[in-house]
Amino acid sequence: MRSSSWCIIYSDLPHCIDQVETTGTMFKTINPATGEELSRFPFLSPDDLRMHLEHAQQAFASWRTTPLEKRREAIGQIADLLLIEKATLSKTMTTEMGKPLAQAEGEIEKCAWLCRFYAQNAADFLAPKTIEAGYEKSYVRYDPVGGVLGIMPWNFPFWQAFRFAIPAILAGNVALLKPAPNVPQCGRHVERLLAKAIPTPHVFQTLFVDTEQVEHIVAHDLVQGVALTGSDRAGSAVAALAGKYLKKCVMELGGSDAFIVLDDANVHEAARVAVQSRMNNSGQTCIAAKRFIVAESIYEAFAAAVVDEVRGLAVDDPFGEDTDIGPLARPDLRANLNEQVEESLKQGADILYAGEQPVEEGSCYFSPVVLSNIQPGSPAYDQELFGPVACLFKVKDDKEAMALANDTQYGLGAAIWSADTARAERVAGELSVGAISINGMVKSDPHLPFGGVKHSGFGRELGRHGLLEFVNVKSVVVNK
Repeated sequence: MRSSSWCIIYSDLPHCIDQVETTGTMFKTINPATGEELSRFPFLSPDDLRMHLEHAQQAFASWRTTPLEKRREAIGQIADLLLIEKATLSKTMTTEMGKPLAQAEGEIEKCAWLCRFYAQNAADFLAPKTIEAGYEKSYVRYDPVGGVLGIMPWNFPFWQAFRFAIPAILAGNVALLKPAPNVPQCGRHVERLLAKAIPTPHVFQTLFVDTEQVEHIVAHDLVQGVALTGSDRAGSAVAALAGKYLKKCVMELGGSDAFIVLDDANVHEAARVAVQSRMNNSGQTCIAAKRFIVAESIYEAFAAAVVDEVRGLAVDDPFGEDTDIGPLARPDLRANLNEQVEESLKQGADILYAGEQPVEEGSCYFSPVVLSNIQPGSPAYDQELFGPVACLFKVKDDKEAMALANDTQYGLGAAIWSADTARAERVAGELSVGAISINGMVKSDPHLPFGGVKHSGFGRELGRHGLLEFVNVKSVVVNK
C-alpha cells in the first residue's frame, strides 16, 4: 500500500541553496548535524595560486629523480601517521560532513591499507617490462608525467584524496588536491600528513580555489593529468576542460548500482548485505547498492527481510557509538533527495517503509526509505538517489534481471547473489559495469582496478592499472 503520510518537508526550499556557501572569496563550512558554522577559508589569490604551482614545479624536478625506494619509505610512513592520528582525523571528518564516527575511523584505516599496498607493490608495478621484438633489447619503462590535479568530493574526503594521490606520487609525480568546499579541514589534514613523511616539500598541496581557477590549473604546463570523482555533470565539464588543454583524465562518476538477487540466493544474507551496502555513509556512496532487482519467487521474503533490517537502523548523532545513519552532508542534498522520493511517489511508487522524518527547517537528517513498484521515467528509476533510499524491483527471470540492470545511464558496479556461482558469472558477463561482486557487496579494494563505463566515467583507479594511468609508458629499443 502506498503511504499517504509522506510529505514534502522542504517544498519551499530552493534547489540552489548550498550549506557550503561561497561568500565572495570565501568558503563557509557548517556542521551538518548541528547547523553550527565551523570555519571560513579564503580562496587563493591569483598570485598565491601562481606561487603554489611554482612550488609544485620545483618539487617535481626533485621528486621525479628521488629513488623509488625512498618514495616507498615515505608512503609507508604515511600509513603509520594515519593510524597514529586516526581519532583526530575521524573526528574532523564526522564534524565536517556528518559521517558516523565508526565509519570515519574505518575510512582512515582503509587509507593506511592503500598506502601499505602501494608501498609494497610499487617496485613491481613500475619495473621496466622486457618485450621480445627482434631487437638487441626492447622494453617499456614507466616515467612520471608531472603534476596530477585531483578534484575530489566530500563523501569520502580522505579516501578519495589518497586514492588518486598516493599512486601518482609513488610514480614520481606531484599531486594537487582541490577538495570539496565543505571539507577543507580534511584537505588540510591530508596535506599536513603527507608533508610530515615526504622529504621533498610541496610534493602534495591542497588548494582552496573556485571553479574559475580550476581552468588555470589544468592549463598549466606542469599539470599533465586530472582525476575527478563526482557527478556525471561535473565529469563532463572537467573532461571537456582536460580535452581543451590535451591533458589525460580519469573520471569516476555517479552510479545506480544493481543488486541482483536470483531465485536460489540466500535471501536473508542477501538482504542484510544489501541494506549494509545501501545505507553505508548514510547512503551517500557512488557504489552503493541502489536498485534491488529480485526474482519474483523470493521477492516477498526478500522485501520483508530488507524492511526488518532497515527498521533496526539507528538515525542519530554521528558521534554516537550506536549510530548507523547520520545527517546528509548539506540541507540542499536532503531537499533534493526528498523531492526525488516525492516525485517517484506521484508517478506510482509505493512505500514499503519510511522512517520518521525530521520537521526542523534546514535539518540535514533523512530517515531511511524503502520504495517498490517504481515506474520508468520516475527519479527513482532513472536518477541516482544519493541518500538512504532503497528501491526494489521484481523480475521474472535472469534475462529480465540483466535487462533491468542495464537499463540505466550508469555503469559503475553491480552485485549478483546466487547459490550457483557459474550462473552468477554468466549474468556478470552481460552487465555493462566496471565491477561485479558475486555474493557480496561492491567495494573498492587497493588490489583491483576501480572505475565505470557509460555515465559512470572512464579510466581506472587502484591496482596496477590505477598506478599506470598517470605515467609516460615509454618504449625503448636498442638495435643490434
